[in-house]
Amino acid sequence: MKFQNGISKIQAVFRNKSIFLLCSLPLTKSKEVEICMVKHWRVDREEKYEIVEKWFLKDLEMIDGKEADTDNPYFDMHFHKVYNMEAYSCASKYTFARTLNKLNAMYLKKDFKVVNFDDTYLNDDSIWSSSNRDFLVVMRVCFYASNLLCLSLCRFS
Repeated sequence: MKFQNGISKIQAVFRNKSIFLLCSLPLTKSKEVEICMVKHWRVDREEKYEIVEKWFLKDLEMIDGKEADTDNPYFDMHFHKVYNMEAYSCASKYTFARTLNKLNAMYLKKDFKVVNFDDTYLNDDSIWSSSNRDFLVVMRVCFYASNLLCLSLCRFS
């Protein structure tokens, strides 16, 4: 989910199965980019938010998608310590990784390691990139699934 000013948000499950929001936001005055973990809860009809953890993108050594060839929402963020995350979906995980990649390219231009992600869905120069990449990822998976279904239903003589 994207917001104004380059803020990206995904839902993440972290620590004791509590729901947190993981946000990345550029702080334009200082050219620092923060990654924040925000706890979200409701009290009656009121939404409550609290920043429980905050890191700088410059301190992120690596983001590890665990398995590039598996559709899973799990990833690790390596700072001075490794933080295990579970995104709301695999598409959310890739959206967050793309956002961090873009923010790094815009503000830091440092050697940023993104491992165990499928490059096809991370890079802007791929055939599947557009402003709505996640939809295209789903469409590609559906296309392959329909081809497999057709092949399985065809009778070879």
